[in-house]
Amino acid sequence: MKHTLQRQLRRLATERPYQIAAASAAVLVIATTAGTLAAGADDAPASQHTATTVAEMRSDTAASRSEARVAPPSANTAPTTAAPTTAAPATSAAPPAAKAKSDPDLTAKAAPKPPATKVLDYDYQVQNTYYNCGPAATRNALSAAGINRTQSQLGAELGTTEMGTNSALDTTRVLNAEVKGSPYQTRMFAGSPSPAQMDRLQADVVTAITDGRGVVANVAGDAVDTGGGWHSYGGGHYIAVVGYKDDGRTVRIADSANAAYPEYWMTTIDLANWIATRGYSA
Repeated sequence: MKHTLQRQLRRLATERPYQIAAASAAVLVIATTAGTLAAGADDAPASQHTATTVAEMRSDTAASRSEARVAPPSANTAPTTAAPTTAAPATSAAPPAAKAKSDPDLTAKAAPKPPATKVLDYDYQVQNTYYNCGPAATRNALSAAGINRTQSQLGAELGTTEMGTNSALDTTRVLNAEVKGSPYQTRMFAGSPSPAQMDRLQADVVTAITDGRGVVANVAGDAVDTGGGWHSYGGGHYIAVVGYKDDGRTVRIADSANAAYPEYWMTTIDLANWIATRGYSA
């Protein structure tokens, strides 16, 4: 650098005076600037350079952050306007059983009350032999349900002989073989019926007649109907119950023994005592 300045001063010494002045000023500026640069390059501590660089970086970073804050949204990004959602606490659904209790369509409804009086439409037939009261009574009861069988057919199923039909167990068996669902049950009386058995007979008659089914009873001895008629079967007999009235306190009897007197009314208590030692199918 010093040798270069000396060559320039020698050249300027041969130039015109005004050129020398201008050149001297230029040389002075060049020398000053060069010296300053040289001094800055050689003498400035590394920490000053580092500080300047860090400051510039901080300035650039701050500028870029401020620009990011005001930068318009990208054309490909839709603005978000939905409010932040908060997850609602999970709630368990009501159990099916609770719904069934509150839903009127699923609530069990009480069975309708039976009518106070009901008499079935049946096809009466007198017994065709003196011992065929069992088949005849069974046939009369089945006719109320729309089932037509002959006394001979039913006699064979019942095991009826000249000695008659053995017991209500047989009539129950045959009735269930003919009626869908086997709804009949046998009630046997070992002796005189108790009040509970009388109530049971009344309830059984109402249930069967309400369902459209006749009842078959095995009776023995004497009984009087509500009209004063006297009926006596010392050796036993079968009759059909085809109706009731007064909520079952009185029953309608279809009796196959005498075509001249085919049916009559009797109190349920008298019928129960007439069944004593025997049984019935209802």
